[in-house]
Amino acid sequence: MSVLSPPRHPLIDRAIADARTWCAGQVIDDRPALAHAIQVAVTLGQHLPNVAPELAAAALLHDSPEFAPPDVDLDAILTIRYGREVTRVVRALQAEHASLDSPEPPIVVDDEPVLVISTADKIVAFSSLLHRARLSGDIAAFFGSRPALLRLLPYFRACQLAGAGHVPPAMSHRLGTVLDLLDQATTTAPGAQP
Repeated sequence: MSVLSPPRHPLIDRAIADARTWCAGQVIDDRPALAHAIQVAVTLGQHLPNVAPELAAAALLHDSPEFAPPDVDLDAILTIRYGREVTRVVRALQAEHASLDSPEPPIVVDDEPVLVISTADKIVAFSSLLHRARLSGDIAAFFGSRPALLRLLPYFRACQLAGAGHVPPAMSHRLGTVLDLLDQATTTAPGAQP
């Protein structure tokens, strides 16, 4: 049974509806953005028993700042529909994503709601990348065309290690396993870290 299995809390139903609206026509990892949002929520539920509806809603809406229409007051909508905590978590995840463009992104482990959703997001995104790399037929070229990802691999490993003890052990282990596979797959990619 998934965190999204019926019967669902009304907050989760509302978050699915808003995610569906805001993700319409958007793509993440060569798949519809809604599929990514749902998979992040499901992954979260696989590792946290009895996920609070607010946490599941934040997972479903974590990419909403990127996809919601620019003319809406997203903070007001999220706060009215989901509460201040969901708005705070969604904005913190947005800040974490934006920090990946900086030379040394910070590693934050003292915000558990953000950390567990971020960990679930990384598990889903990296698993999808590995799957697509295998389907490409040329794994080295696939990852060689992603220099930003290759540059960030040590950062993602540091995040996983720093988060151990702050997220459920099985969740940390799963992210570690996905990162191990990603390390193996990228060792032959042009631009890979030695």
